[in-house]
Amino acid sequence: MPEIHAKKSLGQHWLNDDVSLEAMCDAADVQAEDHILEIGPGQGSLTNKLLQRGAHVIAVELDETLAKNLPYHISPICEVRPCNAWKRELEVVQGDILKFNLSKMPPDYKVVANIPYYLTSNLLRILCESSNPPAKMALLVQKEVAQRIAAKPGDMSVLSVSVQLYYTVELSNIIPAKLFTPPPKVDSQIIGLSLRSSPLFKNLDSKKFFSVVKAGFSTRRKKLRSALSGGLHISKEEADKLLTKADINGDLRAQALSLQQWHDLYKIYLS
Repeated sequence: MPEIHAKKSLGQHWLNDDVSLEAMCDAADVQAEDHILEIGPGQGSLTNKLLQRGAHVIAVELDETLAKNLPYHISPICEVRPCNAWKRELEVVQGDILKFNLSKMPPDYKVVANIPYYLTSNLLRILCESSNPPAKMALLVQKEVAQRIAAKPGDMSVLSVSVQLYYTVELSNIIPAKLFTPPPKVDSQIIGLSLRSSPLFKNLDSKKFFSVVKAGFSTRRKKLRSALSGGLHISKEEADKLLTKADINGDLRAQALSLQQWHDLYKIYLS
C-alpha cells in the first residue's frame, strides 16, 4: 500500500500515541458492545483502540483514499477474537460528517473523534442539537477550544452555552502538538461530554433562546444593554427593562452570564 500523506486542506493531523488514544477511549467510557461513531478515522490508530475494546464502530471519513484503505489498517489479535472478526465490527462511510444521518445511529451511541480544528464549532452544534444526540462524546480539539467549551461564567461564549445547555463537560488530557503527524501549531486537549439525563430547562424554544444569546454576544466588548439593543433591534431603554426584569446588571458583558441567567432573560424576552 503506498504511503499516504496528511492533507493540510482537510486539517489532517494523525495521533499514534497509545496513552493519548487510550485516554480518548476512557473519556467516552468505551465498553464492549458500545456503538461508536468515529469522525475522521484517518489511518485507523483510534479505530483499532475502539475495536480492541469490543465496540461496534461506524467510521465516517471524508477523504476517499483514507476511507478505502481504513479496513487494511485494522490489526486483528487472534487470541482476543478470531482473525478478521474485527473488520465485521467496522463500517466505513466515505462522506461528509456534517451531512451524515445521525438518526441511523442506535440509542445511546457515543462519539469518539480527533476533530479537524476548522470543523469543531459547526460539528458540535449539529451533534448537540440532533434529535438523536450521542450519550457521550470524547473529542480531541484545540486546547483553547476545549477550555472555551468548559468555561464558567466570566469566560462564557456562544460555544460554551450551546454545548453546556445539553451536556456536562469534563476536561481530560492535554496532548502536545509534537505527538501528532504532522504536528499542528498548537496543543490539543481531550474533552468529555455527557448528555444531561433530563433537559436543563423545560419547554425551551432553542431557536429563540439562541437568538437572545447570540444577540448578547454580538458585540463582545460592549455592555449587555448595548449588545442586546443592537442584536435584538430594540432601544437601549427596552434592553434595560428586559435586563432589570431578569435581575441582570446591564453593565455586565455577555461572557459573565450563567445558563440560568440566559434562560431568565429569554423568558422575559418572550413574555
